[in-house]
Parts: sequence; C-alpha cells; structure tokens
Amino acid sequence: MTQRLAFLASDRPEAQTARERLVQRYGEHPLDQAEVVVALGGDGFMLETLHANLDAMVPVFGMNRGSVGFLMNDFGEDDLPARVAAADEAVIHPLQMDAVTVAGERTGGLAFNEVSLLRQTRQSAKLRVSVDGRVRMDELICDGALVATPAGSTAYNLSAHGPIIPLDARMLALTPISAFRPRRWRGALLSHGAEVAFDVLEADKRPVSATADSTEVRRVARVEVRERRDIALTMLFDANRTYHERVLTEQFAG
Repeated sequence: MTQRLAFLASDRPEAQTARERLVQRYGEHPLDQAEVVVALGGDGFMLETLHANLDAMVPVFGMNRGSVGFLMNDFGEDDLPARVAAADEAVIHPLQMDAVTVAGERTGGLAFNEVSLLRQTRQSAKLRVSVDGRVRMDELICDGALVATPAGSTAYNLSAHGPIIPLDARMLALTPISAFRPRRWRGALLSHGAEVAFDVLEADKRPVSATADSTEVRRVARVEVRERRDIALTMLFDANRTYHERVLTEQFAG
C-alpha cells in the first residue's frame, strides 16, 4: 500500500520547483497525517526538517536539491513511492547542549550533527575538558572543539580531521579545532553515554560561542553535552546507497 507522503522544500528555487512537480504527480498529505516526510534541499534543510519533526517523529526521506547532500538521496521523480517503501532505515539520536553564559544565563539546544565551541575574537580559546565528571585536559588552547554524533561525523567533524563513525557504533567524537596546545592532540572517541563538559578559561578575555546545529549562544562559561537516547528519529536511504555504504565510501575516498 502506498504510504502517505508530505513534501517539504527549502527556499532554493530548484527545491520549490521539485516540490510542485512531485505534489502534482503523487499528491500529498498534511504533516500530521503523513507516514513519511520527503525533504527537498541540502543537508542543512535535512537538519531543519529533523528539528521540525521532533514531536511527530515521522521518518524522513531526503532528496538532494541543495549544494551538499551527504544526508540526502539522489533526486528523481520516478517511482518515488516504491523507493520510499524499499528504503533502508537509519535511526539517529541528537545531542543535548546545556550552556551557561558568563552572565549566568542558561540555554539548551539539540544537535543532530554536533555541538561546537568556537573562539569569538582573534585570540585562541582556552578550554578545560571533562568527561563523566573527571577532568581529562586541564587546558586546551585552540580555535574551538566539538562533540559530534555518528550522523554528524562526516560534516564539520570530518573537516576538523575528526574520525568518521558508523551510525551503529554507539560512539561520539570529541574533536579539537586547530589545536595549538597540546599541538598533537587529535581528539578522542567516547562512548555514546559519555557526558562531556567544557569550561571556558579566561572567558572575559577570550570569549567563546557554543552552537547546537542552529542554536548559538555567545560568551559561554560552561557547556555540557550528552546524547539523548530518549529521542530517536529515522532517516530513509535508497536501498542501493544506504547510509552505512556512504560512510564506508567516504572512508576510502582519495
């Protein structure tokens, strides 16, 4: 039986045009009645769709109508219901960011890719890094640091020379961004149950921002990061190009 589809598109003209053609061809259902959401755009729009889908938790089948599409399937108008029905499921869990500013304000946010800390000025950031309540690094001098999910390990984390993590590995990547001291530290692989805390040293002199996907907090003093296993969203990938296959291909790319 054909699944009930809802179509969402980014603001890009090619995404909007694709949505119009697909709706005309297959019809559509309201989001609250849909069994699958078809997201048309790039990886950024996929993240937006996942955040918007937190309450309904409807599986999302993405098709690339943007610039970056690691989380998206190739675009095609033909046989869409059959593609969706045969798709491989990839279940992802977001990170919870809890940030406290220098002024004592508290802000929370969810990240499906990563929680990142970045220096706000020309001066390097100084961070103290703790895992599960134990200080593991007294002082990390860097441009920043991030904690990435397996789904996010191929995004900013990979650009920062962090490891690619298979989706079923139940691990997180802790990766420095342009580490100056210790210069040779490349980060750590952590259990998915680990709780990571960053304390910003000399926060007034060396301000740092923290970002969970699209939620940004400026001038943070402390940031805590943990995985939310109670939240599980499903992305759908074409059976001939599963997320697992994409991760393997990326690791052997030249």
